[in-house]
This record gives sequence, C-alpha cells and structure tokens, in this order.
Amino acid sequence: MQQLNSLIQEASNLGNARADQEVARIMQICNACRYCEGFCAVFPAMTRRIEFNTADVHYLANLCHNCGACLHACQYAPPHDFAVNVPLAMAKVRQETYIDYAWPHAMGRLYKQNGITLALASSISLIAFLLFTLALNGAIFMAPNGGNFYAIFSHNTLALMFGAVFLFAIFAIGIGVTRFWHQISPGAISGVAAAEATHDVLTLKYLGGGHGEGCNNEDDAFSLWRKRFHHFTFYGFMLCFASTSVATLYHYLLGLSAPYALNSLPVILGTLGGIGLLIGPVGLLYLNYKRDNAHGDANQKPMDRAFILLLLLISASGLGLLAYRDTSWMSIWLVVHLGFVMSFFLTMPYGKFAHGIYRTAALLKNAIEKRQKSKLQLGSD
Repeated sequence: MQQLNSLIQEASNLGNARADQEVARIMQICNACRYCEGFCAVFPAMTRRIEFNTADVHYLANLCHNCGACLHACQYAPPHDFAVNVPLAMAKVRQETYIDYAWPHAMGRLYKQNGITLALASSISLIAFLLFTLALNGAIFMAPNGGNFYAIFSHNTLALMFGAVFLFAIFAIGIGVTRFWHQISPGAISGVAAAEATHDVLTLKYLGGGHGEGCNNEDDAFSLWRKRFHHFTFYGFMLCFASTSVATLYHYLLGLSAPYALNSLPVILGTLGGIGLLIGPVGLLYLNYKRDNAHGDANQKPMDRAFILLLLLISASGLGLLAYRDTSWMSIWLVVHLGFVMSFFLTMPYGKFAHGIYRTAALLKNAIEKRQKSKLQLGSD
C-alpha cells in the first residue's frame, strides 16, 4: 500500500496544464490502483502501457464512452486531493481531438468557440437563401402538385447542392480520422478485430456502464436510457440515410421519379428514421440537461446541445414536409428541411458528429491491440 500511495503521489504531481497532461496524470494514478480494470475497454488498454504520450491519450479518450461508472467507484475522486475524474479529463481531450485533427483546422477551432451560433447561423442563412430563391421564382406558395419536390427545385439542382456539401463533409472527416489513425499506430487490421469493433459500435457495448446496468446521469444511480436514446438516434439516422440511398437507386437505376407513395420503401424508411430521430434527440437533450456536470465537461454542453437540436430540427422538419407535401405549404417545409440538412452536413466534421467516427477508430485499435503480444514484458531481464 505504501508503494501504491507513493506511485499515486508521484503521478498527482505531474500537473494538469493541458488536457492531455491531465489524462496522463490520471492514467498513472489509475494504473497504480486498477480498481476499475473491469469496467470498460479504457482500463484494460491503460494496463498495456506504463507511459502515456499524446497519441495514447487521444486514443484512450476516444475509447471512453463517458458512462460515469469509474467516477463513482473511485476512491481518489474529488474532493480527494488527487482529484481523479476520468470522464471530465477524457471529455476535454476528445474535444481537442476534434479540433487538432479537423480539416481545415481553423473550422475546428471556430466550432469549438461558437458551436450553437455557427449551427443556427448556417441553418438560418441557408433557409433565407433558399426562400429568396423561391421568391424570385414566384414559388413560395405553390398550388398542391402531388408532393413533387422537383417542381420547386430540380433534381439536378438538389443533387449538385447536396452532393457537393456531402462530399466535402466526407472528405473533411476522412482526412481527420486518417490523421488520427496514423498517429495512434494501430498495426495490421484483421477480420476478427474488425468484426469485434463493428459489433461494439452497432451495439453501443460500452454505454452499458461498468456492469452492464447502464450509465450514471444526474447521480450515482445506473440507467440504460442514455444507451437506448443513442440507439434511437443512431439507427434513426441510418434509416434516413437508407431512405435517401434507396430513393437514389429508384431514380437512377429503376427510372422511378419522386414523389413516392406513402407505402413505398423510401417513405417507410424515412418515416421510421424520422421518428427515431425525434425520440432519440429529445431523450438525449433531456438527459444532457439533467446530467451532473461532474460526469463530463460542462463547457461542451452548448456544442452537444447544438448537435442534438440540429438533428431534432432535421427530423421534425422532414416529418412536417411529409405531412404537408400535398398542400401549398410544401415549398416552405421543403426549404426549412433542406436548410437544416445542409447546415448539418457543413458542420458535422467539426462538432459532436465526429465523436462517433473517432470512437469507431479507437474501438478498432482496441480490438487489434488486445490481440497483440504485450510490449511491456514485465519481469523479464
């Protein structure tokens, strides 16, 4: 015990001038204690190291799912002098990940400082521009046309606008996660490791908390609602993406043009996805307001809420568009929906959306790393 306290005291003196240094300090303490070793993927990954460089810190921070279990289990958590708060320290580093690896880099810094302002300003600007375009064409209130969106904006116009914005977003995210991947040096990817990481991503395995009972939110009670609302949000988003993809195949491969019937596959997928993107974000927004600030970085709540709110507005406007597509209000609903979607695409490489991409990369590294021979070789000559 004396040796343990000595190690912890030494680690606690490292200081916390920067977020990555604070994580390194805390990981040294946790590596000496190891009480939370079975809680999630972070602590086993931690035990495979005796030092924590910048790459290790960013890897571990993105492997953390911020469930909060370790905070309530830790004997060195505040008000102890060592002030070990893993969720807070990891959350701060994750934000630095989004900024450090962002492309263009200036956009990451701008979004960090003005997340809500940037998201809402871009949405309002795009909606105003599209409304102005409609006004010039005299199409703000068109007579019902059977829900034909392309009578307002041609298919080629929409494909060009959204294709350019979407490709930019994918390109920017791709550059960022590639830089991250190269820095954490994961080694060769095997099929088994990729399958495990895919399973962990799709099931949100580590949002189950340390013992599978869920996350801590406003207190030390466990709840699975954070995991459930994440599932609604993730799969709602994927269903909406599937709806768009199927509609694209209908248009280009089958020669079937929109509007599609309410019982068609694109509309069914989009409706189910929209409902998921209502339930999930509403729940996550509620939990975000209720969550104890000790369970993360309170300074990031505005950025988190901007992302959740934007998803909610996309879903609500999309369902509104479906409900009013056979009325003269259809053009207004279309413009509002398109503005929110385009704003989401423009900001997604720099905001909360990026956490899913970097976390997936961290889970893949974890699946690869734990199959590799330990480099510590403790006890060897």
